[in-house]
Amino acid sequence: MPDAEIDPLELYAAGIDTSDYVARIAPLVRAAVPRVGDLLDLGAGGGQLGAALRDPDAAWTAVEPAPVMQARLRAEVPPPRIEPVGWQAADLPAGFADTVLAANMPAPLTEAAAFLERCRRWARRNVVWLVPAQNGPRGLCLAGCLPRAWHGEDETPGVDIVLRNLPKADHPAIATRIDWTFGAIVPDVPRIAAYLADRLGWAASDPRRPDLRDRLAAQAVPVPGGHRLSVPRTSAILVWRKAS
Repeated sequence: MPDAEIDPLELYAAGIDTSDYVARIAPLVRAAVPRVGDLLDLGAGGGQLGAALRDPDAAWTAVEPAPVMQARLRAEVPPPRIEPVGWQAADLPAGFADTVLAANMPAPLTEAAAFLERCRRWARRNVVWLVPAQNGPRGLCLAGCLPRAWHGEDETPGVDIVLRNLPKADHPAIATRIDWTFGAIVPDVPRIAAYLADRLGWAASDPRRPDLRDRLAAQAVPVPGGHRLSVPRTSAILVWRKAS
């Protein structure tokens, strides 16, 4: 399969499947929000966290524009109701859900105030955001396996950006951090190295390509199905309560 056929969304979702993300995050969210109730899952991705947090007798609605992620959501048993649009285009009434969840979406980083306003309008009780909190890259999947000189990303913790862009009065009632490990199982290390080099915009003749392949090979751990590449991550769990 050509490197161009690696879907970055599927690569990330498959990595979440084989990571300790849900196991580490879900108990803390449940502790902060014991009664999730009807759940609105914004940018739901593959639905792994939403499925772990949903109350079995309550509604679960996923706002997710990517067809590859919608297919994953439909495979959940039972599947959520899917709104196949981005959050800006979601036409949902005020007070739509008890809890609004937004995990690892770019909107809180780039449009924090507007996004929070929308989340509060849709929520009856709670708004929960998960945002990156590591001192490291947060964009390109597996960029954490590479030196900063290669990936070139801003390594400011995402939570710092969010809080900087919200007035003090809008800071969350609860803010906690949790470490976890993103672990992607890749069948072919040279292929994933070529994919990353392509995503970084390196020419086919770039002399760094063999170095990138060797760097990944040195980090890769043999496992059933291929090799595991691991990246330490930290998430901030931010919770807002709505007044009764």
